[in-house]
Amino acid sequence: MTTTAMTDTAAQAAVLAAATELRLPTLRREAVALAQTAEREGMTYLGFLTELLANEVDSRTERRQQRRIKQAKFPRLKRLEEFDMAAAPSVNPATIASLAEGGYLVKGDPVVLLGDSGTGKSHLLIGLGLAACAQGRKVRYVTVAQLANELAEAADERQLSRLVARYGRLDLLCLDEVGYVRLDARGAEFVFQVLTEREEKASIALASNLPFSEWGQVFEDPRLVAAIVDRVTFNAHIIETGSKSFRLASSGRD
Repeated sequence: MTTTAMTDTAAQAAVLAAATELRLPTLRREAVALAQTAEREGMTYLGFLTELLANEVDSRTERRQQRRIKQAKFPRLKRLEEFDMAAAPSVNPATIASLAEGGYLVKGDPVVLLGDSGTGKSHLLIGLGLAACAQGRKVRYVTVAQLANELAEAADERQLSRLVARYGRLDLLCLDEVGYVRLDARGAEFVFQVLTEREEKASIALASNLPFSEWGQVFEDPRLVAAIVDRVTFNAHIIETGSKSFRLASSGRD
């Protein structure tokens, strides 16, 4: 009895040490409990090993996904399945479901969400970003004002080209609130550099409360406006979320 107990204890210690050395935290945490379950249920050695490794893979996948979500810097988590399609009749559920599968990311196609404030643009934008994270994509969420400021600071520090290249390497750039803040000429040019860096190579998902004809309120130079619109609409999936605010409706006001 004592010899068997000591052997089991030594085996457990060896498993824990090996799991630590190999950086397998789930195996380290669950090996003993799974071994006990396997013994009770009469699992084969191969079956036990399969279960143990599957748990480690699942855990590692989940950790990677959470890391990608953290790196994306979403202001809040809004998933596509939580979007109220009934409150947005102009949004085609089949289109959203198709985008969620990520085919547009493979082709580098843009997605443009247009609609009034409170109609769900940011929800869909973040939802697409989260779906991309779940597929192993590198994603970053940022408002257009934040992006312009970040690029301006990098330019002041002579790091602009490096930052533009970093934005270019993302699988998906989620650019929100285009239309709420007017950019100065310098900021607009910096944002244009990022769009050009990604053009026809990597996807951008963009949300705006303004129709394209009014983007001159955001970007001062008419030629720059035309070039930006051209870049974000070429092969784009354009989704109109309408004019009826979800937030006003949910507050009980007319």
